[in-house]
Amino acid sequence: MGVSTSCGEKGIAVVTVDFPPVNALPVAGWFALADAMRAAGRGPEVRCVVLTAEGRGFNAGVDIKELQKDGNSALIGANHACAEAFAAVYDCAVPVVAAVHGFCLGGGIGLVGNADVIVASEDAVFGLPELDRGALGAATHLARLVPQHLMRALYYTSRTATAAELHAHGSVWRVVPRGELRPAALELAREIAAKDGQLLRLAKAALNGIDPVDVRRSYRFEQGFTFEAGLSGVGARVRGTFGKGGA
Repeated sequence: MGVSTSCGEKGIAVVTVDFPPVNALPVAGWFALADAMRAAGRGPEVRCVVLTAEGRGFNAGVDIKELQKDGNSALIGANHACAEAFAAVYDCAVPVVAAVHGFCLGGGIGLVGNADVIVASEDAVFGLPELDRGALGAATHLARLVPQHLMRALYYTSRTATAAELHAHGSVWRVVPRGELRPAALELAREIAAKDGQLLRLAKAALNGIDPVDVRRSYRFEQGFTFEAGLSGVGARVRGTFGKGGA
């Protein structure tokens, strides 16, 4: 359980997240993921990183039970930890391929929205249930996956979009059967890793440099409203309904 890094094959590092039962990461888990992504990108022989997960789904966001238990201290910790993890994916020195299966929710959107390419299984769904969890955030990253008005509709309703729908919008590179996800992600990573390593790193820095939105600053701006919701009490009130039937 936790975050592990392995060598997929020459030039490829595979970072795997495994926090049963649903990959809802505690504060320490987000920091561990950030450290793993940075370390993988620093590897002199690494030319591409594949970000994947074990279990029922790719990522279910933050550990709501930890927030319910520890209150504002956990909220502050989650804010900083998620910001670190999302930035580590974005700033990874080499291209990052996200291999997504099952659910990709909340913080999962922050990860894949900052990845370079997404490969998804047919059962993958993407969404931000933040308004149902007493929080805000990651609209910055959802806006990198779908057009603006669809992003707002998904955000306000907490609905999800399928991998096929995101593929139609051009944000998912390829949709494959669940059993073919890892091979498909490695196939793409292999094609990327065949390029010159030094030039790939320059290309990653160049593409980040021409992004129209500073994803770090934009996400931190959103987090200010999450904390405001926490201080006002509305965040805790809404989170208190989490997991209760009929809420």
